[in-house]
Amino acid sequence: MFEKVVVIDCKNHLLGRLASIIAKELLSGQRVVCVRCEEINISGSFYRNKLKFLDKLRKRTNTNPAHGPFHFRAPARIFYRCIRGMIPHKTHRGKCAMERLKCFEGVPPPYDKMKKQVCPDAFRVTRLKPGRRFCVLGRISHEIGWKQQEVVARLEAKRKAESQVYFDAKKAEATKLSKAKEATADGPYAATLAKFGY
Repeated sequence: MFEKVVVIDCKNHLLGRLASIIAKELLSGQRVVCVRCEEINISGSFYRNKLKFLDKLRKRTNTNPAHGPFHFRAPARIFYRCIRGMIPHKTHRGKCAMERLKCFEGVPPPYDKMKKQVCPDAFRVTRLKPGRRFCVLGRISHEIGWKQQEVVARLEAKRKAESQVYFDAKKAEATKLSKAKEATADGPYAATLAKFGY
């Protein structure tokens, strides 16, 4: 029925569209992990969106600001809060749905080896008219007080370098295998190899 866990690479997806798709999946019982939340796009210019975020940051409980609302600065938490707004999170069903969600900046270790998916319905290039302005959530977060941008960038660079080494080795192995198959295709053991599916 469901996959055990779906890992979504959020890079170049539109914030609201992706959040609504994920909210629907969570409510239907699917476990979802969102990686690279700092690369999410928001339609509209950077300046306009920054003003919106700054306006939101002013809103608080006047008598006691510790009562909330709590304004998260990290991109993963902003995205988490965005999804929470699309789920009846105060009911039992909504609480269970939110427990099935995880959001991360970058791609942390267990998920860097797993297959990642995209949502074509939320992809910026398919949903936003060419020439329209957009901005990146990570930049807005950095401007409103997120302090981990450089750390995430450094870890991502390290991960990409390691994955490139792995991919090159895998490609070399595949090339070697195909050459071996070609060499044995017309050799004396061709019939035996064909029988075993090589």
